[in-house]
Amino acid sequence: MGQSIKLDNHVASLQTRQYLTFTLAGEQFAVGTLSVKEIIEYGELTGVPMMPPSIRGVINLRGAVVPVIDLEVRFGGRPTEVGRRTCIVILEVDRGDQQQVIGVLVDAVNEVLEINLSDIEPPPAFGGHVRTDFIQGMGKVDGRLVILLDIGRVLSVGELAALDEVSEALEFGESDS
Repeated sequence: MGQSIKLDNHVASLQTRQYLTFTLAGEQFAVGTLSVKEIIEYGELTGVPMMPPSIRGVINLRGAVVPVIDLEVRFGGRPTEVGRRTCIVILEVDRGDQQQVIGVLVDAVNEVLEINLSDIEPPPAFGGHVRTDFIQGMGKVDGRLVILLDIGRVLSVGELAALDEVSEALEFGESDS
């Protein structure tokens, strides 16, 4: 009987996924918890010249230079207004055979949810001119929809490469001084 309980739990875990939910401009978004390294309080960012507007700056996270992306700007909105619940979610993004650590600025982190795979719908089709490739799906939770992000696709490959170069240059520059 003990084995069947373990099997049932294993089957249940295969049918649900955990997501960290957060708010951006009043909308609920989520990322898979496997990509979340930590959540930190919003602190002072160092601006980097000639970066796209969605790259708000960089932070020093225990000796590593981590770029911080303003998701609201990335999604075509206005820069995030920093409030008392504003925080930075530190994520690991797969880039081929490498991992890129980035921070994303969010209005507020809400909770970790388990969403059953049967409650996840594919991204909506808006037509050829609207990008939805960064949306992993739409999670149905308690009668509301949560946009599940594929964080690796939120930024283009070119932007991720530029972030790598900035991080390396700043880390190299800091160790030089």
